Amino acid sequence: MIDARLDLALQGGLDLPEQGLIAVFHPNAEARLPGLDPDRCHIVQDFKPLYDSWEARGYKAIHMIGDRYAAAIVCLPRAKAEARALIARACEACDGIVVIDGQKTDGIDSIFREMKKRVTVNGPISKAHGKLFWIDPAAKDFFADWLQLPAQTAEGFWTAPGVFSADGVDLASALLVDALPEKLGAEVADLGAGWGFLAAHVLTRESVQTVHLVEAGHSALECARHNVTDERAKFHWEDATKWAPPHRMDTIVMNPPFHQGRAAEPQIGQAFVAAASRLLQPNGNLWMVANRHLPYEAELKKNFAHVDELGGDARFKLFHAAKPTRQRR
Repeated sequence: MIDARLDLALQGGLDLPEQGLIAVFHPNAEARLPGLDPDRCHIVQDFKPLYDSWEARGYKAIHMIGDRYAAAIVCLPRAKAEARALIARACEACDGIVVIDGQKTDGIDSIFREMKKRVTVNGPISKAHGKLFWIDPAAKDFFADWLQLPAQTAEGFWTAPGVFSADGVDLASALLVDALPEKLGAEVADLGAGWGFLAAHVLTRESVQTVHLVEAGHSALECARHNVTDERAKFHWEDATKWAPPHRMDTIVMNPPFHQGRAAEPQIGQAFVAAASRLLQPNGNLWMVANRHLPYEAELKKNFAHVDELGGDARFKLFHAAKPTRQRR
C-alpha cells in the first residue's frame, strides 16, 4: 500500500512543495496519504464508487484534470496502457515532482525500468510488496508519447486505455446481442454499459423509447457518448447497484463486471442481479451474460420468479429472468 512507502519517502528524500495543489491519481478506497494536507489534494478518480468514497472522506474528488498542480502522485492501475496514460497526464498537468507508486502485482517494476531508461529516477522506496519513486520537473516532457487518447477499434467503436474490452468487442457481449429478442419494451437500461456496445444494439429495436446507459467509469461513459449518438440514449455516471431512476424499467440488459482487482469477485455481479430486480417493473425482463464459472444462479432465482439459462458456449452462459420478486426502492 502507498501509505507506508509515502511516509518513508517523505522522511528520506522526497520533498513535496509546501504550497499549491497536489493531484493524486487513482488511489484505491483503502489508501491513506500520510503527510499530505487533504485541503491541498485533488483525488483524480473516474470510477464513481471510489470517487464517492473519497468525497465522503472529506477530499475534493475530480474525474477530469482542470487545474495546474504543484506536484502529482500516480497510483498505478494494473493495465499498462492506462498506467502509462496516467503518468503522462500527471506530467502534463503538473509543474513539479511526479511521484509514481504501485504494487509489484500491478507492474510497478516494469514501469520503473521503462522510466529509468528515459530519465533519472529518484528513490525507489520498496516496501509492502510495492515500490514508490519520483521524477523531477525537468524530466516530465519525456513521457508525452505515453498520453494515449480515445481511439477507434477495428469495428469502429471508440474506446480508451483502462476501459473494459478496450481492444475490441467483448465476446460475451456479442453473444448476448445475438440472443436478445426483437421486442424489448419501451424503457431499457444497460447496467455497466461500458463503451456502449450493448446499448447500440438495443437501439436497433423500434419499440425502444429510451435506453439508459449506467456506467461507473467516466472514461468508458465518454466513449459511449461517441459510440451511441441516438437521441433515445441517456447517460448516467453512476454505480449501477445504487442507481435510482424516476421509474422502473421494462427491460435490463447487462454483462456485469466480476472483479476490480485480479481475483474474481462474484458478489459484484450478484449485486447487479439484485439491482436489476429492484429496477424492473413487475413484468420486467432481465437479459444477462456471464462467465460460465461464476455462481449467479442462486441470486437470480432469489430475485426472479422465472429464470432460464439460454445456453451460450464453453466460456459464457446466457440468462433470461422475468418477474422480479424484490421490488423495494
